[in-house]
Amino acid sequence: MAGTSPAMTAFMASPSFMQLALDEARAAAARGEVPVGCVVVRDGAVIASAGNRTLADKDPTAHAEMLAIRAAATSLGSERLTGCDLYVTLEPCAMCAAAMSFARVRRLYFGAGDAKGGAVENGGCFFAQPTCHHRPEVYSGINESDAATLLKDFFAARRS
Repeated sequence: MAGTSPAMTAFMASPSFMQLALDEARAAAARGEVPVGCVVVRDGAVIASAGNRTLADKDPTAHAEMLAIRAAATSLGSERLTGCDLYVTLEPCAMCAAAMSFARVRRLYFGAGDAKGGAVENGGCFFAQPTCHHRPEVYSGINESDAATLLKDFFAARRS
């Protein structure tokens, strides 16, 4: 894999982490939540996973990323997720990107871009701001079609 970064090579060797995030997204959809799922990985092992729970928890901050970051921090006994990688099915919003920055997430892998609410490659591009404390490596488009289809199907069903 000439020209491929070590982080992307590591990802391609273990694509099951994004599949686990997609499983979390499917479970969220089954609960009536927007289908977004997230897993946090450290040293090749999942230390936390979550799907959106904003409706169930009646909490606008209960995005999959926020829940997984909180669980990972509890699991590690630290507010810093140094050496951790985050896999999420949808491009993170500004709130979630800020949490990743403050937690010092090492790498972010995400599936579908979000032109409306994303803040990594769209919108305000949080990690590109001069006030951003920490910038994880970012890899987008991972299982993008699966993640996008899950979201499109969910919203199409709600409209019908």
